[in-house]
Amino acid sequence: MTVPKEVLDRIQKLRDEINYHNYRYYVLDAPVISDEDYDALVHELKELEEKYPETITPDSPTQRIGAPPSEKFRTVPHHVPMLSLDDAFTPAEVEEFDQRIKRFLGTSEEIEYTLEPKMDGLAVELVYENGMFTLGSTRGDGFNGEDVTANLRTIPAIPLRLLSRHEPIPELLEVRGEVYMEKTAFARLNEERSRQGLPLFANPRNAAAGSLRQLDPAVTARRPLQIFLYGAGRVSGHRFKTQWEMLQTFKKWGLRVNPLTKKDKGIKKAIRYHQKLTEMRPRLDYEIDGMVIKVNDLALQERLGAKAKSPRWAIAFKFEAAQGITRIKDIILSVGRTGAITPVAVMEPVKVGGVTVSRATLHNEDEIRRKDIRIGDWVIIRRAGDVIPEVVRPLEERRTGRERPFVMPEYCPVCGSRLVRKPGEAIYRCPNPDCFPRLAKRIAHFVSKAAMDIEGLGPRVVEQLITAGIIRDVPDLYSIKKSDLLSLEGFAEKSAENLLQAIENSKHTTLSRFLFALGIRHVGEVTAQLLSRRFKTLDRLMNARREDLEAIEGIGPEVAGSIVKWFSEEKNRNLIKRLLDAGIVIEGQDERPGQLPLQGKSFVFTGSLSSLKRKEAKELVKSLGGQVQSTVGKKTAFLVVGERPGSKLAKAEKLGVKTITEQEFLEMTREKR
Repeated sequence: MTVPKEVLDRIQKLRDEINYHNYRYYVLDAPVISDEDYDALVHELKELEEKYPETITPDSPTQRIGAPPSEKFRTVPHHVPMLSLDDAFTPAEVEEFDQRIKRFLGTSEEIEYTLEPKMDGLAVELVYENGMFTLGSTRGDGFNGEDVTANLRTIPAIPLRLLSRHEPIPELLEVRGEVYMEKTAFARLNEERSRQGLPLFANPRNAAAGSLRQLDPAVTARRPLQIFLYGAGRVSGHRFKTQWEMLQTFKKWGLRVNPLTKKDKGIKKAIRYHQKLTEMRPRLDYEIDGMVIKVNDLALQERLGAKAKSPRWAIAFKFEAAQGITRIKDIILSVGRTGAITPVAVMEPVKVGGVTVSRATLHNEDEIRRKDIRIGDWVIIRRAGDVIPEVVRPLEERRTGRERPFVMPEYCPVCGSRLVRKPGEAIYRCPNPDCFPRLAKRIAHFVSKAAMDIEGLGPRVVEQLITAGIIRDVPDLYSIKKSDLLSLEGFAEKSAENLLQAIENSKHTTLSRFLFALGIRHVGEVTAQLLSRRFKTLDRLMNARREDLEAIEGIGPEVAGSIVKWFSEEKNRNLIKRLLDAGIVIEGQDERPGQLPLQGKSFVFTGSLSSLKRKEAKELVKSLGGQVQSTVGKKTAFLVVGERPGSKLAKAEKLGVKTITEQEFLEMTREKR
């Protein structure tokens, strides 16, 4: 059937808009459209393509997952080899690199360099022909890689067609980059795999590599992969003069470039920036293992050329090694707040990344078996994300035969209760709620800053109180006497009075803090806030049905089931009664029935507000059940107009969206609070 011209035009317009918004989101990190509006565009495009399947093209944004599973990856050549880099570990080695370049070029002038964070991921090459993504491959041996085109297409940050709004598109572009997984996404993935009893990934790099090399693209699509682009192979139809110009042009084409990349003249400045990246490194949500220094002028790069395996014009200035080798003396068990039993390796102390490490988590029994870790093994350890020590693998070649396999005990090492392991879980648990470590961690969680916020009641004091028999459960905190505290080591008159006052102050709290403090499994700070906003009162939440909970965006079946189960148990209801009887008052509870007052209404803000900050205004809308959008659309309920409004006002007037002043907004929300 013939596709009407207006449909073809609409499909192309939708594709252009979606590609543009992908560019704003992934490349510029500056979206100009709400998630809801973006989803509406994609939904409309899918509907049109389903109705007119002959219009579907490989570069359509809907075709992120379109290939069937592969039996194996075919080998593809790199027409320009993807060479490795020489490493430098000290400023002196970097200065020698600079001197070699100057000697080779016969100059004493300072060289301009680009300074790029060295991603710890998987190197890939993307091929674009006339702007369309046609081939993607791994680095392989540098000369040949594996064809992973179908998998790379599933990564949202990779444009299926280059943008041509700001810069003409080349006939051919071979662009190189690094696929990686963010630390937070990696932690979530491993947490999910642990719950399912699946083997855990050792680190984000392995997770990214394993995800990209799946034979089924649908599996890759479910993994949260990202990419930064940093270089080129063959380019036809466009000419760059500098590495910096190349990277800026990449961004104009919709290719994602690391925003921490900069250029500077002189090797001393490069060394100073390396130090700055070292300091920033722990705060980044992705792993970098150094900084790549490249001669910026591409003509000079060409003159310098390459050695057998590496270019002369670039070097990787690595960070201090974050791995070490040590011996496991023993494997002990740690009992967590929820009763989770975690095997912990006790090791001979070793310095890793500037920190002395003597213990490392082994996650669970299945993970120990998968890695074949034994007591007495020499092992490689690393600090995951440069924070949490973990065992990478044993050095089997150093075994003497005296190493002992680890066997999970049947009973809790603290209280002697028989351990349980539920079907589908990889973790053993101690079922005894009064087991000392469980009790101590449960109480420490209850008094923590994000929960009841009792200052001065840290883990050490909690353990003292339990050991002395002063408290046996959470509610006992509110019956502590001054004489009790003075009987403990480290307490004097003033410190005892301060702690008692902090305990008294904690009696007035919010519903979200109280819920988080209870330690319900899967209920963190964010989930506690969602529950508080939806149900408003503790009583209403305690009697909520599972389907009521699952109706909340962000709460799935597992979390809903955990909440319903917790409140259904008599011991937990008694715990809440004892806390309320002890004088805890949950402030701000709203007994009004029905849905939240701004439920289903969306707000957009323009201009500056005088009586409250923009963030506070948005939180106010959300707390009353409303939604906040970044741009005005047909479904926007209200545009709140502050001083010096922008273009949103004209768009609202054009669409007939109701506009209100800041004062009207405050009156509206005040009435509904």
